[in-house]
Amino acid sequence: MSDYYVGPISPRDKRRQAQMDALLAQEGIARDKNLTYSAGIFDDDGQMIATGSLFGNTLRCMAVSGAHRGEGLMADIVAHLVQKQMELGHTHLFLYTKVESEKFFAPLGFTKIAQVGDKLVFMENRRDGFSRYISALKAEAYSETPGTALVMNANPFTNGHDYLLGKAAAENDRVVLFVLSEDRSLVPYADRMAMVKAAAAKYPNVTVVSSGSYMISSATFPSYFLKDDALVTQTHARLDATLFTRIAQELNLTSRYVGEEPFSAATSAYNEALRAVLPDAGVALRVIPRKEQEGTPISASHVRKLIHDGRIGEIRPLVPQTTYDYLTSDKGARALAAIKASDNVIHH
Repeated sequence: MSDYYVGPISPRDKRRQAQMDALLAQEGIARDKNLTYSAGIFDDDGQMIATGSLFGNTLRCMAVSGAHRGEGLMADIVAHLVQKQMELGHTHLFLYTKVESEKFFAPLGFTKIAQVGDKLVFMENRRDGFSRYISALKAEAYSETPGTALVMNANPFTNGHDYLLGKAAAENDRVVLFVLSEDRSLVPYADRMAMVKAAAAKYPNVTVVSSGSYMISSATFPSYFLKDDALVTQTHARLDATLFTRIAQELNLTSRYVGEEPFSAATSAYNEALRAVLPDAGVALRVIPRKEQEGTPISASHVRKLIHDGRIGEIRPLVPQTTYDYLTSDKGARALAAIKASDNVIHH
């Protein structure tokens, strides 16, 4: 690679940003909306011939110019990105790629975790990563008694979440509640987990666990090589269902509860995709109508909007006392500040 050099792409460097977008477009990739670091490989004329980016502990948006394929540039850009991740303290890494591109990453130390048809492959840099994750979950949440599962972001935890949890707890001997651990919500993960655990304490048959890196929220699911929103939702749901059914089998979970979604078309479509996939793997899907307050379904988006507008007193009928107490305590100050400062508190 003597004629080439690798360098970061500054968000303020419009020329480099344009080069990256053009190279990605040539390879049928749109820039992912969640990127925290980008780099390029440049020839001696300053032309970008390969690129790749990071978000959290994932590698994203990797592409090599068609004119330079076969020169080992994918290995070089991956090596640079992995080194950057190590500098950031991230050692357990993930990537999403097209099915036909899996062959480029397997020799670079990445192992396939799951595949969604001919659309997507999900990979990690540990051969035993998923099995270690399962072992840790089993230590926390396995029982010979069949159970059900819920997956929540709880941003923040509302009476709607509590209603869904209570219904699952009343209808099942055992409930495992996964809290999404990706820290991309306005309410930080530590705060969300604290609120969920406080509210769930009244249900003796509920175990609250972290989702870890194998449950991906819609906010961070990569869509840069998928063509439209409907395909993104379907592929996300199918990946989630594929991974969840493996988790469910190991934890002896035979069903999953989700809330009906009257506000978000994407989440509603996601639920429908889960309904089409989970039963084939022996996991029943229960879609529960939303809890209402004065005829209006309760949503975390509405709670965030009230907080954003300085009307925190009006959230009292919409959240459990444990949530209200947390948000109005010193511990909840960071979450309140983030919501008040945000220009995007409504999830569509």
